[in-house]
Amino acid sequence: MYSEDHPADRYHRQALVPDIGPDGQRNISSSCAMIVGVGALGCAAADHLARAGVGRLILIDRDVVEWTNLHRQCLFDEQDAREHAPKALAAARRLSRVNSAISITPEVTDLTPRNARSMVDRHRPAVLLDSTDNFQTRFLMNDLAVRLKIPLAYAGVLATFGMAMTVMAGSTPCLRCVFDGPPTTPGETCDTAGVIGPAAGFAASMQAAEAIKILAGRADAVSNRLVRFDLWRSTHTSIDLSDSRRADCPCCSEGRYEFLDGEAADTAATLCGRGAVQIWPGGVASVDLGSMLNRLSPHGSFSLTPVTLRGTLRETPADADGPIELTVFGDGRTIVRGTTRVDLARSIHARYIGS
Repeated sequence: MYSEDHPADRYHRQALVPDIGPDGQRNISSSCAMIVGVGALGCAAADHLARAGVGRLILIDRDVVEWTNLHRQCLFDEQDAREHAPKALAAARRLSRVNSAISITPEVTDLTPRNARSMVDRHRPAVLLDSTDNFQTRFLMNDLAVRLKIPLAYAGVLATFGMAMTVMAGSTPCLRCVFDGPPTTPGETCDTAGVIGPAAGFAASMQAAEAIKILAGRADAVSNRLVRFDLWRSTHTSIDLSDSRRADCPCCSEGRYEFLDGEAADTAATLCGRGAVQIWPGGVASVDLGSMLNRLSPHGSFSLTPVTLRGTLRETPADADGPIELTVFGDGRTIVRGTTRVDLARSIHARYIGS
C-alpha cells in the first residue's frame, strides 16, 4: 500500500511489470537519460521518464515558451508563456514538482558540433532521446550515438502522424540507413502543416518506452522496427528493419560523422512554429548580457531575465513580418522573431548584436 513515509512505493506498480521487476527499477533509478528538444515530444517523454524514476534527466533546448506551444507541450503553462521562460528551465521546474527525488539538469542551449561531445562527456547518458524538430540536429545525434555507442530513441511528428525507431549502434540500422540525409528541398513543418497534441503524445510514449527498456537493462527487448501511425485516419504500420542496415551507410558502415565533425561556423536555423530565426555566430561562446543591455537599450525596450536579454526593436524593417523581438542568450545565441527569412535575421543580428 502506498505511504508518504515510503516514497519508494511510488514505483511499485511499475516494478510489478515482469519485464522490469525490482532489479529493473533499481537500474532505472540509477540511470541517466538525455533529451534533446523539450517541445511537444520532449515534454511528454520527459514527463514519462521523470514519473518512471529515471535517476538523472538532462534536458537540452534552445528555445523559450510561446503561446502557440501550449496546446501540445504538456509541461508548460500560461505563466511560462507570459515570461517567455526558456523551455529547459520551465520543464525542469515542473518536473521537479512531479518527482523531487530525481536529478534534473536543464541546459539552455542548442546541441551543435561545438558542444555535443562535451555535453555527453559531462553527463554520461545511458540513452539519448531525439525530440528535435530539425534534420541537422537529428543527424548530429545519430552521429553521436553511433560514434560513442549510446542507444538513441528517435521520434518525429507532424500534423496527425508520426514515427519512432531506436538505434542500437552495431546491431541495428542507424537513421542514415533509413533516411539517408536531410531533404534537399524544404519540406512541411508544424508552421505549414500544423500538429495535434495527441500525435506528439503517442510518438513520445513509444520513444519513452524504448528508453525505459534500455535503462531497465532490457536492451534485448528494444524494437528493431520503424513504427508509423496516423491518428486521424487510425492507421498504423510497422516496418521490420532487420535487413535495412546499409553497407554503404556513411555513418554506421563507413565511420564518417559528417554532422558531428562539422565546422563550428556561423549557424542559422528557422524555428518551427515561432516565426523566428536563431543565429549563433561561429567562435562566440558567451555574451555579457549586462553589457548587451546597455548596447541595445537605445534601440528599443529591453530587459534582463536570469538567463536571457529580451526586448523589441523600435524600428521594424519594411520586409519583416512584424515587430522584431530579440532574445539574446548567455551562450552567444540570438533568436530574431518577426521573420522567417534567414538573410533578414542575419542582417538584423549583424546590425544590433554584432557579426
